[in-house]
Amino acid sequence: MNVTASVRPPLVNGGKTVADVTHDISRQVEAGPTKLWWAAFVVSLGLLAWGTYCLLTTWWVGIGVWGLNKTVGWAWDITNFVWWVGIGHAGTLISAVLLLFRQKWRMAINRSAEAMTIFAVLCAATFILAHMGRPWLAHWALPLGNTYGSLWVNFNSPLVWDVFAISTYLTVSLVFWYIGLIPDLATIRDRANTPIRRFVYGILAFGWNGGAKDWSRYEAVSLVLAGLSTPLVLSVHTIVSMDFATSLVPGWHTTIFPPYFVAGAIFSGFAMVQTLLLVTRTVFKLEDYITIEHIDSMNKIIMVTGSVVGIAYITEFFIAWYSGVMYEQYAFTNRMFGPYWWAYWSMMSCNVISPQMFWFRKLRRSIAFSFIISIVVNIGMWFERFVIIVSSLHRDFLPSSWAMFSPTMYDIGDYIFSFGLFFTLFFLFAKFLPVVNMAEVKSIIKGSSADPKEEYNSSSFGNREAAGRAVATEASADATQSPNI
Repeated sequence: MNVTASVRPPLVNGGKTVADVTHDISRQVEAGPTKLWWAAFVVSLGLLAWGTYCLLTTWWVGIGVWGLNKTVGWAWDITNFVWWVGIGHAGTLISAVLLLFRQKWRMAINRSAEAMTIFAVLCAATFILAHMGRPWLAHWALPLGNTYGSLWVNFNSPLVWDVFAISTYLTVSLVFWYIGLIPDLATIRDRANTPIRRFVYGILAFGWNGGAKDWSRYEAVSLVLAGLSTPLVLSVHTIVSMDFATSLVPGWHTTIFPPYFVAGAIFSGFAMVQTLLLVTRTVFKLEDYITIEHIDSMNKIIMVTGSVVGIAYITEFFIAWYSGVMYEQYAFTNRMFGPYWWAYWSMMSCNVISPQMFWFRKLRRSIAFSFIISIVVNIGMWFERFVIIVSSLHRDFLPSSWAMFSPTMYDIGDYIFSFGLFFTLFFLFAKFLPVVNMAEVKSIIKGSSADPKEEYNSSSFGNREAAGRAVATEASADATQSPNI
């Protein structure tokens, strides 16, 4: 019996060479801003300006401008904080975990995912500062010397846990992202056609010359950072979940929260990566690098993690029933049929039902459908955090203290601030830095010319030294002959 193994479709289409990769990815950095970019950037700045006004008002007047009450002490601020932290999870997963497992399909999408992680974590950090009440005392949450009093002001505070989780996650993600940028920054430096660009990108490239020693150290540092980042995928959102799981509020104190939150974070993070990649793919004409295979693989992960989140929802109801505690049972009954029933069913529709459409291969590989579902998933994940927080708090043990939460313009404005900050940073990144990792993409293409420097097929991360020398030689030649090639 003859058994024929199917050949996996190429990760880079169009028969690209090393020179093609350099040209296609560098052109959006080298060209001037388009009218579309300016329009999107101005809109982002407008959102940022309005949000800044609302945030400054919150700090000046106090968090009394929010729609909080005696029953609902946490609402939009913590909902948005957890939502942004979750979105930042996909970048670390794509960069670190898939790198350790040698998944080469990550190479065209990891740069944008890493940038998205950093910007999302910064947005999450704004909500820590916002609900501190006195942001000028934010340094009290850090482990200062005893000359300032006790080592930790209140280590039992969930706010301190969040500060440690976010600062660690941001630091490692930022270093990982920047290390991956260095070879590409050197390529842009060598192609620069103005002294200012050559100087700026030269400073950012840290003297990279593409030698064997550079690539050896690059690989070693990347693997070390990947090893450090992998536990963060589990630990960061686990710490955030402990803000809830260690309490006595019905609907919160459940041991399923850590894995449940991690699965939801990966779910929402991959959805946001999908949204941004589909837009980037079209705007920068990168269809040969961000292929249907990448979109298909992303949708498979969204489908699997969405199913895990659905199982977590069902498990919560089972635990409440099995506990025999009336308060716990009421909390979940109130979620489903209480005043906020619309938020619960929006969450279930967006997070559990919509990803199941990806069982169908035709839908999973549809650009338009993938874009719509990616947005729907992130809407659903926001509703999930809202349901967990508000519906568990607005009706507590005493019916006399029951209340409804309604956001004010300042709740909404602080949320708009985070969107303005995120998209402003992302548009700046997309314009001035390569959105696809050129060095890694070059390691998985097959040379199509007779030139020996392009005749390599780097099937592993370790073969990039030879590829790097060829790329450096080519980039230098391009810079000497015609910077615009």
